[in-house]
Amino acid sequence: MDQAAIARLLRPYAEVGSEQLELTSTYIDILLKWNSRTNLTGIREPEGILRRHFGESYFAAAQLITHDWSGSVIDVGSGAGFPGLPIAIYSPNSSVTLIESHGKKATFLGEVVFALGLKNVRVVRGRAEAYAGSGDVVTLRAVEKFCEVLTTAEGLVGAGGRLALMIGTSQVSEAKRVAACLDWQEVPVPGGNSRVLLVGTKVVNA
Repeated sequence: MDQAAIARLLRPYAEVGSEQLELTSTYIDILLKWNSRTNLTGIREPEGILRRHFGESYFAAAQLITHDWSGSVIDVGSGAGFPGLPIAIYSPNSSVTLIESHGKKATFLGEVVFALGLKNVRVVRGRAEAYAGSGDVVTLRAVEKFCEVLTTAEGLVGAGGRLALMIGTSQVSEAKRVAACLDWQEVPVPGGNSRVLLVGTKVVNA
């Protein structure tokens, strides 16, 4: 897909550099190819995919971290790679783990990581409940059994770390109820789709 068009569509969400635009172009081309035979996303139009998936993911990256940030990210139920892969593209010094239990989706993620040459990403095929580790930032977006997975994701957040949820406004109250011990902040996502970046910080007790 044309990089100028990608930049225009992403501009309301985040400023993305030329190298990131090139990687995004390759990523969406692979996604569109795979999506024709495997249901990675219900959105079929490239512009819709860029706004809803890439736009939201780069928005989250810009709100959570900087381009030169070198912390760790765990993306729970990564699916087609959102927001984990765009975060890895946005911040190449970060260390990003994509956890995905579905075999075909995990294979897709591996192909994208290889094609884009992302040295800062690893794909873990399995369930998040079985993952032994923690992250500075744990992300969660568009998963089934939201409340159950939210509890698991919260447990992966390291001390002083953050849990970042890309959810609809209707899910905010439930998320705050389930993970009541986190210090929550809401950031509206551009695009007018009633989407929110909900960020909970795990407060370290003195």
